[in-house]
Amino acid sequence: MLYGHIDQVTKPISRIVFGTATPALFNAFRSVYGEAPDFKQRLDAAFQLLDDMYAEGVNCFDCADHYGEEPLGEWLEARDLRDKAVILAKGAHHNRWRKRVTDFDILHDVHNSLAKLKTDHLDIYMLHRDDPTVGVGPLMDALNRCYDEGKLGAFGGSNWTIPRIEAANDYALKHGLRPFTVSSPNFGLADQVCDLWGGGCVTISGPANADARRWYAENRVPVFAYSTMARGFFSGRVKSDDPDSAARCMDEFGVKGYVCPENFERLRRCEALAKAKDLTVPEVAMAWVFNQRALDVYALTAPTKREHMRTNVKASEIVLSDDECKWLNLE
Repeated sequence: MLYGHIDQVTKPISRIVFGTATPALFNAFRSVYGEAPDFKQRLDAAFQLLDDMYAEGVNCFDCADHYGEEPLGEWLEARDLRDKAVILAKGAHHNRWRKRVTDFDILHDVHNSLAKLKTDHLDIYMLHRDDPTVGVGPLMDALNRCYDEGKLGAFGGSNWTIPRIEAANDYALKHGLRPFTVSSPNFGLADQVCDLWGGGCVTISGPANADARRWYAENRVPVFAYSTMARGFFSGRVKSDDPDSAARCMDEFGVKGYVCPENFERLRRCEALAKAKDLTVPEVAMAWVFNQRALDVYALTAPTKREHMRTNVKASEIVLSDDECKWLNLE
């Protein structure tokens, strides 16, 4: 496993981050409180998956106010791993009634996350969504209050555009506050051609976002990339010579966001390079992410089996040439 380092985080951080938005941890949500008749089996399954990820060298776990926190907190306490694990938590996500990107919601969600995760600090914290109609000042004030109280380490935004990040950091600079130092956009070999969830998704993939990638490289802002495998498009189950396989193997959001002729051509090239190098399609697609050498990338993945995480770890260490990377990305 490769590890990186980020300011305000005292521990090394695994380059592969385990995302807790998986069935095993969703199913354990109620079982934490014994509300399901099979709660012990559910929690045991969640613990086993987390044990497997940790055994493969993963020490960074991604969770959010509305998923993963309860079973993760129980597991960290039971295994006595809080001092070794890096928690990446997210909050201020919209709900069905309103957008929740406010100073009140930040303070509310941070304190809820601390309680559910059974800890007094969150190593990395992201605002899960943005609301461009809200001024950045109160948001930065709230985040800095939590930082000053020792409750947050590094913080930033998930699905925040570069102009909004710059506005937040300009405010911080003018007021002597800590700025955003991390970000979590979509990033991977597949071009995200449509907003998956109908508003607010931010991607730095594809030819249209070359300037965004350049900004991240020049400013050395760590990228916690989500949907690096395009929600299963590069799983190996989708075949470039069978376009209908995408609808059979992917959920509606993946089909909406990634199925297009250009991505099928990227997949065809992944298949060809995988055959030439005795690799798999998932290994080639993940290796491409980690061979974007100008970027400081951490890949958020949510495998359901230990062997799938082992594949991700192997892929993160595969070296591709610049020419191979450009060819895969249709450059």
